[in-house]
Amino acid sequence: MIHHKEGTHDEATPNPHRRVRADGGPSGRVRDGRGGRGLSLRVHRTLDGRITKTWRQRVRIDGRLTSIGLGPYPEVTLAEARRKALDNSRMVRLGRDPRGRGVPTFAEAAERTIRLHRESWKAGSPLPEQWESTFRLHAAPLLDKPVDRITSADVLRCLSLIWSSKPAAARKARHRIAAVFRWCIGRNYRPDNPVDRAVAALPKANGNGPKHHRALPHQEVAGALRAIRRIGDDSPAALCVELIALTAVRPGEARAARWDEIDMGAAWWTIPATRMKAGREFVVPLSTGALDVLERARALSDKSPYVFPSRAGGPLPTKAPGSLLGSAGVASTPHGFRSSARSWMAETGVPAEVAEACLAHVPRSQVVQAYQRSDLLERRAEVMQAWGAYVTKR
Repeated sequence: MIHHKEGTHDEATPNPHRRVRADGGPSGRVRDGRGGRGLSLRVHRTLDGRITKTWRQRVRIDGRLTSIGLGPYPEVTLAEARRKALDNSRMVRLGRDPRGRGVPTFAEAAERTIRLHRESWKAGSPLPEQWESTFRLHAAPLLDKPVDRITSADVLRCLSLIWSSKPAAARKARHRIAAVFRWCIGRNYRPDNPVDRAVAALPKANGNGPKHHRALPHQEVAGALRAIRRIGDDSPAALCVELIALTAVRPGEARAARWDEIDMGAAWWTIPATRMKAGREFVVPLSTGALDVLERARALSDKSPYVFPSRAGGPLPTKAPGSLLGSAGVASTPHGFRSSARSWMAETGVPAEVAEACLAHVPRSQVVQAYQRSDLLERRAEVMQAWGAYVTKR
């Protein structure tokens, strides 16, 4: 316990004659035993022989034991040091870091939010840069303001500039700004999310509804594949589009397909978890038509690890499949072939759980996930073979 001068109750009297080590260094620190919340007085001998005394507090921040300086004695009295220690302990209990400047700015909170989400995003994902771009372009008036001083009117000014003219950008900005404020609420920097009230004040626009990919009726997919073959000349982009249509995988999964993922003998393609939207490894059964596409791709790959290599040697560019569909006059996006296949499954009586498994959709219900222990690979193989025969007329 830190001793007091006789007749006083709040002033510390560190003993200047404390025992010092033989090398001239300090002997340690004097702890405050009166519920000091980690408070102590550090005694130190300087190189010129002077004795300095500094208040320190040890607290646990984010699971790590940390030492915080509270100022020198006697400039900072014991009573003042105890008040600072109490304030720091309260901040730590609220989840804040007393070493910082208190409430962060929106830019600082956005950086922490991106860092938190980065752990769940795939390696090499462009999302961190996209989130930063959204904040820079559409939340600039918020960046330098402490998050507890941002009002719904501030957010409204940001979103109203793009709400009707750029609905896709507005959707992303709304979602990402709201995510930052959810982080702030979790850290007790503010009690509410101002995005909710801002959006309530904006007009309801059709452009801000769910985005649907253009898709063909399933009866037109066979004709689309014939059109692709006529202009594609077995180019990587044309073959990639064919594989997307035949397997109903997402375009990004097909563009980055690698030969070491494909087992031609077993007729399946194992997409690793790092490239799947749900973050789970997925086995795609390969129909006769899909195997034919891969055989043609093998002849063009020129020892590349990628099934559909670009001219630079990497995976096929993002826009290549869509550009080829436009050149062929096909009124569908690459992703739209998934909708075409799903419609065909519904009309031909494929059970919903099998159809959803073919598209690698994860059931929303945890109960369904618990009981659906099989990936239904054999049943999916039958469905995809029938779909392949239907769109290639084999």
